[in-house]
Amino acid sequence: MLSINPFAELAAVISPEIMQGYIVLMVLLVIVGTILDMRHKRSAEYFFENAKRAQKDAKRTLSGGEKASFAIKTVTNEVLTSSEFKNARRRISHLLTMYGFVLFVVSTAVLIFGYANETSAGIWPALWHLGALSLCIGGYWFWFAIRVDVASEGVKWYNFNGRGDIFIVGLITTATFALLWSFTRGTGALNMAFFVLFIAASTVLFGTVFWSKFAHMFFKPAAAYQKKCIMADGSREKLPDEYDLTDPAVQAKFPDIPEYMGTNPPYMGLGIDREPPRHY
Repeated sequence: MLSINPFAELAAVISPEIMQGYIVLMVLLVIVGTILDMRHKRSAEYFFENAKRAQKDAKRTLSGGEKASFAIKTVTNEVLTSSEFKNARRRISHLLTMYGFVLFVVSTAVLIFGYANETSAGIWPALWHLGALSLCIGGYWFWFAIRVDVASEGVKWYNFNGRGDIFIVGLITTATFALLWSFTRGTGALNMAFFVLFIAASTVLFGTVFWSKFAHMFFKPAAAYQKKCIMADGSREKLPDEYDLTDPAVQAKFPDIPEYMGTNPPYMGLGIDREPPRHY
């Protein structure tokens, strides 16, 4: 079953041209929603203004090699491995969801545009099912156990926070109904019902980009790259340098340190690596 193209049988009811048109429409919705989101939040404007301010405050000029190195690190760390997540469970859940979504979307496009009338489509049907399954595992894990209000504040898992949760709900329902539609192939009305729910969920997912977190997938890598450059050129977004609080020279420069913290300031703790707050 996993090796059968689920869209091949659908082609007998819905023409491949209509399916392809739907994919194009979803892509357009993502583009338009992302542009509207950036205009509304003025994220692009902030990004470029922040870059200009950093350039004026820079203490040195970065070389082309350094910028290329930061770009590679951004791709390998923030994009491919999500190393910015300190919580291991959150990171694994994010990676399962991210790679599952990419695999699911790419294989859907390949099956519809390249194999819409072919039951056998090589490895792509298996990748389609694997992507949807990975998306479900990562998404449901996040929804039931990792969401900050569920994990740290004791809020019930079924609490739906409108626009804040529409993205993750759209993801997991799209993948869930896609799998159910594929697994109930040949059951008639039930199969068609799951297909309708699959299309409805995917339309909500891609049609609500303006109100969801979808657009951050495009802005996040650019912001991470910019932050690396800002920290390296010395501008540091006007933040103070990192100091050794026990250094006499630092204490002479900032006399309030020994006054309030002593000449040997105590260890301030793990910070973001501390124990998760689950004592509700």
